[in-house]
Amino acid sequence: MKSAEAAKEASRVLGSQAELARRLKVAAPTVNQWCSGERTVPAKRALQIEVLTNGAVNRADLCPSFPWNQIDSNSSHALSAA
Repeated sequence: MKSAEAAKEASRVLGSQAELARRLKVAAPTVNQWCSGERTVPAKRALQIEVLTNGAVNRADLCPSFPWNQIDSNSSHALSAA
């Protein structure tokens, strides 16, 4: 799954791009840019989206360039809280 497709799926799971933006406390155009592929989803936001969607959307799909396999689960939780 491409990053933009994963962002669209997260928006669908949460109800809308506006709802995803609200929950992440980011501007709605930012989410729209993720969904269109204009901008990539940052690793921190990918972790937050994975939590918000209860794992329905995977962080590796949202941010495939990040070396997820090189961090342990404790680091992931620390990043998602940031």
